[in-house]
Amino acid sequence: MARPDPPQFGPIEFARQKLVQGVRAAFNDTAKGETPVPPSDEALFAKDTPIRMVHADVVSMMVGGMAALLLQMLHPHALRGVLDFSNFRADMHGRLRRTARFIAVTTYGHRDDAEAAIARVNTIHSKVQGTLPDGTPYSATNPRTLAWVHVTESLMFLEAWLTHVRPNMPMAEQDEYFRQFAVIARGLGADPVPETKAEAMAIFRELRGDLRSSPEAREVADLIVNKRIEGASGAVQPFLANAAVDLIPPFARTMLALERPGWQATPSKLVTNAMGRTLRWAFRQKPGGGSA
Repeated sequence: MARPDPPQFGPIEFARQKLVQGVRAAFNDTAKGETPVPPSDEALFAKDTPIRMVHADVVSMMVGGMAALLLQMLHPHALRGVLDFSNFRADMHGRLRRTARFIAVTTYGHRDDAEAAIARVNTIHSKVQGTLPDGTPYSATNPRTLAWVHVTESLMFLEAWLTHVRPNMPMAEQDEYFRQFAVIARGLGADPVPETKAEAMAIFRELRGDLRSSPEAREVADLIVNKRIEGASGAVQPFLANAAVDLIPPFARTMLALERPGWQATPSKLVTNAMGRTLRWAFRQKPGGGSA
């Protein structure tokens, strides 16, 4: 009996698979045996709910993640923890990849794996403590510092999604996104934690008084904006960075010595949107999130 011929892939399907492989390689440390997080029917959040739709979009999450990091570096406690307890300057991609994996596990993984990931981060945070240059003690378990990290991530992830994927997302779904993300934030010990977009913006305004500009914050911001992200084409990287800088408020750009993209904002948005559409096609995702 003759063996069936192996499946033949045309150039379009070949290109799609190469794109998928490239993205997965960028976000999974194959040297450590990491593979993509399989979506679970027993995750913390149900399929096709706002948090799973927002966190599924690779490009808007990259843009929102960079914007969130820029804002986080303005908090002296968060900045000091990064500088004292990580090799962020030498391995920015490694940190971004670990953060992306944590988001993936807690959003899509089995709830047991999600809770284990949260427990591991809490253990790591318990060892991150020290003293600021002015003598003020800091700790990564400080609920208020964790609240700033969370509110910047939630606002910037969602804002990038609204800007580059689904600008007409109903406010009820936006509020549901914050209610869902609050589950993870509380597990990490953040306080206060918003459950609506209005609450998130209010907490953002409240915590703004904790922020400080510094040479170190500006140095890290320059690294975030200008160092190429592994897995992103060198031609695309500046557009993603411009899109991220455009997301953050004017006061933050001033504190970080960053210029608003200006006329470059339009081509940055066009390229970012096009890249997003291409990857959604490659991963067979619907424009509004979820799988086709």
